[in-house]
Amino acid sequence: MSNTSEFKRHRRLRSSASMRSLVRETTLSTDDFIYPLFILEGTNIKNEVPSMPGVFQVTLDRLEEELKEIHELGIKAIMLFGVPNEKDEEGTGAFIAEGIVQQATRKVKTGYPDILVVADTCLCEYTSHGHCGLIHNHDVDNDASLPLLAKTAVSQAEAGADIIAPSNMMDGFVTVIRHALDEAGYTNIPIMSYAVKYASAFYGPFRDAADSTPQFGDRKTYQMDPANRQEALREAESDVAEGADFLIVKPALSYLDIVRDVKNNTNVPVVAYNVSGEYSMVKAAALNGWINEKELVMEKLTSMKRAGADLIITYFAKDVAKWLNEK
Repeated sequence: MSNTSEFKRHRRLRSSASMRSLVRETTLSTDDFIYPLFILEGTNIKNEVPSMPGVFQVTLDRLEEELKEIHELGIKAIMLFGVPNEKDEEGTGAFIAEGIVQQATRKVKTGYPDILVVADTCLCEYTSHGHCGLIHNHDVDNDASLPLLAKTAVSQAEAGADIIAPSNMMDGFVTVIRHALDEAGYTNIPIMSYAVKYASAFYGPFRDAADSTPQFGDRKTYQMDPANRQEALREAESDVAEGADFLIVKPALSYLDIVRDVKNNTNVPVVAYNVSGEYSMVKAAALNGWINEKELVMEKLTSMKRAGADLIITYFAKDVAKWLNEK
């Protein structure tokens, strides 16, 4: 018989479900999730997004259905995206008092004041050209776009948003928004910056949901090159210095190394955005019977927390909350 004292018995801690649960290093809870919602102008509409099974565009009068379910499932935060009827060159619908996100925010805070509203602060859903800022000479004008982003943030805060989440990737957007919020008296409203946002092919289904596909060109002059790692740290460090309270890494699944880098090099909460393409691939495979959806989703989201994410923005939030509540 061989001398078994010469090797470690790692399997001792995997011997049963109870043992594995006892020593589990990373866990998921409903407190981890932010659930995106797409708010449509109009009445009595609930449109399923064709490329995102189980995700809907809803009008204000149908929003109560979503909020009731979200509240009952114990999900603490939502992120609001607007889908307006009218668009223009400046994205006026993003910052007017009666903008669709502003109306939705007031509705949420009136009926469910304990649900945190994270307002996506960008212009792309509201501009006729689909870009995240003003266009000059067929390019996005960084500095000219900043005042409009600041106006949008203040308008969202006035409507009752708990967190401002600027997603436009303009240089200086955090500092301009921070100053604008402070000057308007919203010194306690935090900024959840899309600090590290890559020009990713995983965003396709979202652009169906938010009707925000660029009408010309792409966003590679302001979103990051997927090949770059060190650049992510420069972006994150700048945003923290400018006043960001949270940092988003987007997308999540193909960028877990970046999530860990940002976590290791900053001291603010890190948010992983489990984006639409990551969602749709899983849903498509599940509908074809190729995977065990529950096990795959739980593994995937756990990997994001294990990589260093404190929070996860995910379209799976309701599904996972139901699975967690089954225990």
